[in-house]
Amino acid sequence: MVEQCVSNGPKRKEVAKNGKKEKQKTEETETQRRTSDRIKSKQREEKERLVRKRVQILDEQEEKGNLRKRPNANVTEEEEVVMAEKLLNQALGSTEKQKEVTLSDAGGVGNVVTEKSATVKVKDTLRLFNKFYLQLVQEEELRCAKAKVDKNVSKGSKKTSKGSKKSVDKSKKENTAEDDKKKSKRPDLKAISKMMEANAIMYPEKTIGDLPGINVGHRFYSRAEMVAVGFHSHWLNGIDYMGQFYKKGVYHNYMFPLAVAIVISGMYEDDLDNAEDVIYTGQGGHDLTGNKRQIRDQKLERGNLALKNCVEQCVPVRVVRGHECASSYCGKVYTYDGLYKVVQYWAEKGLSGFTVFKYRLRRLEGQPLLTTNQDISGGQEDVPIPATNLVDDPPVAPSGKLIEARAVVFECGPGCGCGPGCVNRTSQRGIKHRLEVFRTPKKGWAVRSWDFLPAGAPVCEYIGVLMRTEDTDHVCENNYIFDIDCLQTMRGLDGRERRLGDVSVPAINNFDGDDQKSESVPEFCIDAGSTGNIARFINHSCEPNLFVQCVLSSHHDVKLARVMLFAADNIPPMQELTYDYGYALDSVSGPDGKIIQMPCYCGAADCRKRLL
Repeated sequence: MVEQCVSNGPKRKEVAKNGKKEKQKTEETETQRRTSDRIKSKQREEKERLVRKRVQILDEQEEKGNLRKRPNANVTEEEEVVMAEKLLNQALGSTEKQKEVTLSDAGGVGNVVTEKSATVKVKDTLRLFNKFYLQLVQEEELRCAKAKVDKNVSKGSKKTSKGSKKSVDKSKKENTAEDDKKKSKRPDLKAISKMMEANAIMYPEKTIGDLPGINVGHRFYSRAEMVAVGFHSHWLNGIDYMGQFYKKGVYHNYMFPLAVAIVISGMYEDDLDNAEDVIYTGQGGHDLTGNKRQIRDQKLERGNLALKNCVEQCVPVRVVRGHECASSYCGKVYTYDGLYKVVQYWAEKGLSGFTVFKYRLRRLEGQPLLTTNQDISGGQEDVPIPATNLVDDPPVAPSGKLIEARAVVFECGPGCGCGPGCVNRTSQRGIKHRLEVFRTPKKGWAVRSWDFLPAGAPVCEYIGVLMRTEDTDHVCENNYIFDIDCLQTMRGLDGRERRLGDVSVPAINNFDGDDQKSESVPEFCIDAGSTGNIARFINHSCEPNLFVQCVLSSHHDVKLARVMLFAADNIPPMQELTYDYGYALDSVSGPDGKIIQMPCYCGAADCRKRLL
């Protein structure tokens, strides 16, 4: 048995009952072209007839005196025809556009792109942020490695002479230290800057209440992710509020500043969190070294004043709780727990003897149940006992994350001098996370992870028996055939998303006449029907959290690439793992030539309702 793998957007092939593949429609494009020409010809004739009729009507009305006189008596009949034709074109154009929209809505097929749901937009925004973040992490790692090499080189060099040379060396060291300090800015904050420069913040304007696409229970894996979406606009402050600027907008009737969101992360010693009822300490005056102690009095300004105004104007705030999490690069995970009403505020002396402002918040009714509970002892223990209804904190994720889907990923192979621990052998290390196969009501068997999967982490390889595509024609009722369509994806054929980029592979550039069939049908496939691994139980979704990646290591033949599945998002424990099978609707035919239709049960917000 040979184990192999594919590229992005591959199509896992479903074989019909009699074992025959779907028929290739070679004349479809030419037929559409001829049909389009005939339609255009008829439209042109109809258009000319309408223009002539329009000119005739204009002449008749002018003779009867019902039409205003022409501003220029020297306008010729040909010019009038042109003017009438322009007016008619505008009318026809608007009508055709209206028909196009109507037909597209009715048939589900057309050039009109359906707007993405808010949930999908949130995912896309977080994926873009993670892409920037991982790129900057790589740059920081390279910078650190270079600095380490430079330091070793300077240690090995000969000592310079005393006097002026020492002073020069000292100034160089100071400059180097200053440069390193400037360059070593946190990658997550740099990623936020890039999002802002690209105008990619999903909700750049602050809003009172829930934000579409972010439901109760949503988990952010850093404060920076909340900033990237626009859920909480500051990466450090606990209280996010609207300033005086918002007086001019839709909230002109409110008194500002006005709080919109708070983060409860245990940074203040005077906080008391009982899930549904919270005593929240205002901002400012505490020691930033992390010991939670107050070192000065708080003032009723900025965020503190904003929460006070919420009390007086009955404005709810979004509440986010932070919990310790070893798998998050920031050491915490942040869960949105819904809207809370600020019902009371007061000032008192805190545990450290300084004045603090306190706010009582009560969770609004009618919201989904909390996914976390900060103190299951109900205050009976000196130290709160946190709990979660998911699973234990997962282990630290392995290094070697893929920033984004590529046309092809080249890994170190047998000819490289590196060892198995090389970061460029990520997909060769096998499964590193605890995966589980479980039964679903409508989709059969499915797969989920007991561990947190960070974006870009390898999940598993699609393993089976390597076969030629033509040899699978006799196979009946096998739903586990995966076409190795890396080459077709790199060329963007048959509706696949193209990812070619700057890749240059010999197998692509040297096509002869015998290889022309590879343009539409992959030559090889992976059959996991009789022999395979956990990947064959991963279901389809119209909004997947995994993506498929073509990987080459021991050779450079893209027709025999390995198929790897990577995490597209930060995936919390116990969430089903899915990828897009890539079927085009009405693309699979049965043995009788009829199109096979199969419903989709993925349950995504933008579900296409059909798998085939």
